[in-house]
Amino acid sequence: MLTLNNVGFAFGNRFLYRNVSFQIHDGDKIGLIGANGTGKSTLLRLINKEYSCTEGEITSIKGITIGFLNQDLLSYQSEKPILEVAMEAYSEALALQKEIDALIEQLEQEYDEKLAYQMGEKQAEFEHKGGYEMEHKSAEILAGLGFSAQDLTKPLSSFSGGWRMRVMLAKILLQKPNLLLLDEPTNHLDLPSIQWLEEYIRNYQGAIVIVSHDRNFLDRVTNKTAEVAFEKITLYNGNYSAFVEQKAERMAVQQAQYKNQQQKIKELERFIERFKAKATKATQAQSRVKMLERMEKVEKVEEDNSHIDFKFVVSSPSGKDVLRLENVSKSYNEVKVFSRSDAILMRGDKVGLIGANGKGKSTLLRIIAGTESFQGNRQIGYNVKMGFFAQHQLESLNLNNDILTELEQHAPHLTTAYIRTILGCFMFSGEDVFKPIKVLSGGEKSRVALAKTLTSEANFLLLDEPTNHLDMVSINMLIQALEQYEGTYIVISHDRYFLSQVTNKIWYIENYQLKEYPGSYQEYEEWYKTRQEALKNEQNTKNTVKFEKNNAVTAQENKVKSNSKKQIEQLENEITQKEQKLVSIERELALPETYQNKDKFEKLSKEYDAVKLQLDELMKEWENSVIN
Repeated sequence: MLTLNNVGFAFGNRFLYRNVSFQIHDGDKIGLIGANGTGKSTLLRLINKEYSCTEGEITSIKGITIGFLNQDLLSYQSEKPILEVAMEAYSEALALQKEIDALIEQLEQEYDEKLAYQMGEKQAEFEHKGGYEMEHKSAEILAGLGFSAQDLTKPLSSFSGGWRMRVMLAKILLQKPNLLLLDEPTNHLDLPSIQWLEEYIRNYQGAIVIVSHDRNFLDRVTNKTAEVAFEKITLYNGNYSAFVEQKAERMAVQQAQYKNQQQKIKELERFIERFKAKATKATQAQSRVKMLERMEKVEKVEEDNSHIDFKFVVSSPSGKDVLRLENVSKSYNEVKVFSRSDAILMRGDKVGLIGANGKGKSTLLRIIAGTESFQGNRQIGYNVKMGFFAQHQLESLNLNNDILTELEQHAPHLTTAYIRTILGCFMFSGEDVFKPIKVLSGGEKSRVALAKTLTSEANFLLLDEPTNHLDMVSINMLIQALEQYEGTYIVISHDRYFLSQVTNKIWYIENYQLKEYPGSYQEYEEWYKTRQEALKNEQNTKNTVKFEKNNAVTAQENKVKSNSKKQIEQLENEITQKEQKLVSIERELALPETYQNKDKFEKLSKEYDAVKLQLDELMKEWENSVIN
């Protein structure tokens, strides 16, 4: 389908990768992974022909279609309802619709056989292009991505960036390209939407290349993994977990080969150094020099810096009770968020707060932090020192500071070396720490704000989507830090691997109530799955009972209907007979000999009136039977 031949790409004199060669086949679902800045998104743009290769070339089969989800799509603006925006994927069908409408208008004014034939052809083509199902399919995919039926008529411009990106994803999925390029598709999705997308991608017929830092997502949808690191792209068979195992084995083999080769090189170099000046050994020494020159060097295994031994300090422990919520209710005008919810948080609880977007997770964190009004009681425990990370914390950054100064001013008790170590975990190393805050991207500012939260010495952390804008290495470092953290925290995240590593309780919102599952995220997933199956079975049982009851009722109704049908048929036969009788009398009355014979005329007239009266009664009875 698509081939990369010795591809290299450089920004200025710095190469992101060189000599990259591999093929993308139909049905491949490739996870593209690597640290931030290694060139993952750049590779997608090369494949999409937005960038040109510095070296090598990318070739593809004729007629290949490519769909590319990327952050640039956030700039797309429209006042159209989101259903219409998604339906733009059917551009050919929409163009045909306009042609068909124009032909219908012409035919309404004046019928023309040639135009009618032309319209028939257009309608057949419209059906082939998916025109008759485009609205249904578009609504179905938008629903899968979390939009309600009421949302479909709202303009795209009324939604936030994350929701607009979902509409763009829906539009690309509806186009059904041969090759899908997805750059962080789960970034703007909640758990239900991520699970829907997983199922969609698993069943997708074309090829897909996905950049993602969500390990669970990659494990569930990919069958190959391409790692971008050290100016190379290495392709592995299998999902992310298979990649981790294969890479460890490959690194172990490579390290052993490197060690053996280095030993061999040292031996050769010692021999050369010892005997190069001796005439009797000069030939052998020269032979070994050539051997060294011809030797294909095994590269040294690059060190894995994903583990740094540090822990976040807690200034002093909190009391046993950290938080109590009683009868907490929250509404925005007529929109209910919570209703009479209770919760207790004890020292050492590591809570994952999960659920679909719009269910009130961030609102709950703000209530706990004391920055959101509510009804009910909130009790903070003894000696609780709170640290709160959320996207709005970016506003508190001093734009005139550089990154290092921002952290030093926030945590003057920490050494510069320790702060630089922490910043390294959040992808700020070397000279990067001297970047001014004002020039940072939104993602970079988010990482600085997270670092500030984790150096606050708080014993109670509120973390709202802390893994956004972090690569896998940084996520692993955050996991290590939270595993060692001696305080209490509540974390909102849609990253299931992250949740499975750092939580011992799960909070979720159901029917406007805050509820708790007293176990890890993995246990919660199993419990939830079992619960849903039980509810489904219960519903099936109810449906079966209802079906049987309906069958019994239907049988009785059918019996009544059958009797009613026979009665109606009998009435119709009698009505027909009476109508025929009236026609017969009318013919007799029309004869000259009849209206000349007074007695006969009067007799027939009376008979006609009697039959007419009977017919009217029969008609009334028939009408009542049909209506009932």
